[in-house]
Amino acid sequence: MRLCSRAVARRDAILLLFLSAVWGSSFMFIKIGVEDVAPSVVAFGRLLIGALVLVPAVVFAGGVAPLRGRMGRLVLLGAINAALPFWLLGFAGERIESGLSAEIQASAPILTVVFARWLDPSQTLRGLRLVGIVAGFAGTALLLGGERDTELAGALAVVGTATCYAVSGLLLGRWMAGVPKTHVAFSQIAVGTLLLAPVGAAEIPGDWPGWDTVGAILALGLLSTGLGYAVYAMLVERAGASRAILVTYLVPAFALFYGAVFLDEPVSLRAVAGLALVLAGTAAATGSLRRVRRLARASR
Repeated sequence: MRLCSRAVARRDAILLLFLSAVWGSSFMFIKIGVEDVAPSVVAFGRLLIGALVLVPAVVFAGGVAPLRGRMGRLVLLGAINAALPFWLLGFAGERIESGLSAEIQASAPILTVVFARWLDPSQTLRGLRLVGIVAGFAGTALLLGGERDTELAGALAVVGTATCYAVSGLLLGRWMAGVPKTHVAFSQIAVGTLLLAPVGAAEIPGDWPGWDTVGAILALGLLSTGLGYAVYAMLVERAGASRAILVTYLVPAFALFYGAVFLDEPVSLRAVAGLALVLAGTAAATGSLRRVRRLARASR
């Protein structure tokens, strides 16, 4: 039994690394995509392709029956967990480095803890959790500091993305409990596609963009959106949300690596220090360190 559990844990770790590598690459592909087309086109393209990728999985799982009666909530979730944050990331990609976008977005779990306190006053923010929140916001401020006006606009757009993810994450827990994760992912992506369709289709350029742009949008749709969401749903089902959330700590490292190697983006000491504060604050505020210790003891 112990050997079996270790084999399962090893497969989960491989899935986690794969997902981190895929989602980390999305910031690079966004940066490449918005060089030739508008952010709305990149966001619309990746959502459309991602929705098509997930259609077979939803059909195989019995269709959209689990989503019936939730249309109003699905529209809101599709807006704040797909359409708006994907457009904001494209807007940011025109203005700041891909690695910086990933670093700032890593603050989403900290914002989730803060917003959870507003929704549920019984949750306390003190001790290590409060220290973590302060550290996380200090790291975000360090990442934002020193940016020029145009760069600051892009960085604030990523803060908006992190806010969208934090709010939508809390709403998902309340509104979509019991709904299969694949159905949840498909519904948001499909609704986000419909919401962005008017603007995205209208801003498609008359001339065919370069193959690097087309390839970037395909990679975003096939890998980061379609396959990425499917793998995340599988990881949550197999390993639980407490392990799946560890992707938060790995994505920025992959994004920095891709940006430095493939886009020649510099990795400054300020960026490293800011990321360290954000991740340390996230670990403290969300209790991830305690969960990791418990998981490590349980796997022995």
